[in-house]
Amino acid sequence: MPGKIRLGVNIDHVATLRNARGGNHPDPLSVAKALIGTGMDGITIHLREDRRHIRDADAEAICAWAGKPVNFEMAITSEMLAIATRLKPHGACIVPERRAEITTEGGLDVVNTRHLLRPAIAQLQHAGIRVSLFVDPDPAQLEASAEIGADVVELHTGAYANGRPGELARLTNAATLTTRLGLECHAGHGLTFANVQPIAALPEVTELNIGHYLLGEALLIGLPTAISEMKRLMIEARL
Repeated sequence: MPGKIRLGVNIDHVATLRNARGGNHPDPLSVAKALIGTGMDGITIHLREDRRHIRDADAEAICAWAGKPVNFEMAITSEMLAIATRLKPHGACIVPERRAEITTEGGLDVVNTRHLLRPAIAQLQHAGIRVSLFVDPDPAQLEASAEIGADVVELHTGAYANGRPGELARLTNAATLTTRLGLECHAGHGLTFANVQPIAALPEVTELNIGHYLLGEALLIGLPTAISEMKRLMIEARL
C-alpha cells in the first residue's frame, strides 16, 4: 500500500491580506482553525526578518495552538533561532532569505554555509524541534544536509513549476537520494492543481507545503474547497 502523503498549508498570505489594510482581519489563527477537516495536515508560517506578513503575535498564537503541527520557516539568524527555540514549533524549516525578494527564490547553499547551519540545527534539535532545510534537488546539497544533522529536506520545486526541462527527473533522483541518506523528504514551491501530481506520486515524498496557489484559488472556489481538491489530487497521484 502506498505511503501516506501530508499537505502543509502556508497561511502567510492571510496575513498579507490583513496587513494591506491594517487591523486584525483576516486573522491567520482563525483561518487555521477553520481549516480543520479540509485535508490540511499542518500549518506553515514564515516569520520574515522584515515582518512583511506573519507578525510575532501571529507566530506566538499559532505555535501555542495544538490543532495541527506547525512548520516554522525561518532565516538562520540569532533572532530567529531565539524565537524558534522559545516557541517550540513542531518543525523549523531553514530557508534562504533576502530582503528584496518577493518570495523565496532558491534553495539554501548548505555546502558553503554548513559551518553556520550545523550549530543552528543542533540548537533547534536541543529544543525538541525537527529541522528541515529548504534545498534545490542537487546531490551535493543533499549530502551536506545529511552530514550536518538535518532531520528533513524540503526539495525546492520552483524550477519544475516554471517548466524547466529535466526538473522532474532531477526531483525524482533527489527524492531517492534523500531517503538513501536517511532524511525525510518534503517538497514545495509553485505547486498547483495542474502540476502537483507528478511530485505527489514520488513515493519518498512524505509532505508537500503549498500556500500562494491555494490562497489564489480561494478567491474563486473558497479555501476549504481548494485545500480539499489539492489533497484529493495528491492522494489520487499516490494511489
